[in-house]
Amino acid sequence: MPARRGPAPDPNARRRNTDHALGEHALTLASGEGRALPKALGVTTGGAKRFWRTWASAPQTEHWLETDWAELELTTRLVDAFYQGDVKLAGEIRQRVGKWGATTEDRARLRMNFDQQAEAEAKKAATEATTDMDAELFKMLSES
Repeated sequence: MPARRGPAPDPNARRRNTDHALGEHALTLASGEGRALPKALGVTTGGAKRFWRTWASAPQTEHWLETDWAELELTTRLVDAFYQGDVKLAGEIRQRVGKWGATTEDRARLRMNFDQQAEAEAKKAATEATTDMDAELFKMLSES
């Protein structure tokens, strides 16, 4: 019989985090216009401007406080420097956006989920838009 390390487990042990003390964060798929990029940041690269637009209108920002927006400003400056050639900033940028739920894995770790009904509605709207565009294209080609 292998040697046991440490004390024996408590027979009455229970998990302390089963009630989701941190809670889950339900997100909608709706993305707004978000905030405008502050000119005082001095961002010059298109990649950093796109980064700002993406995050400023992301569903996660619905719950952001001023401190979160300040963090986005700092990270956008880092992204600007990255696009100017300072590639050693990539790891720092990845850590920062991971805390906001940038990837599926990050959102799972942070207990973020998208409202299933909103997701279904978004898929339906996308399908209808594609169908409308197809019908319009077919009509245009038929008239010629």
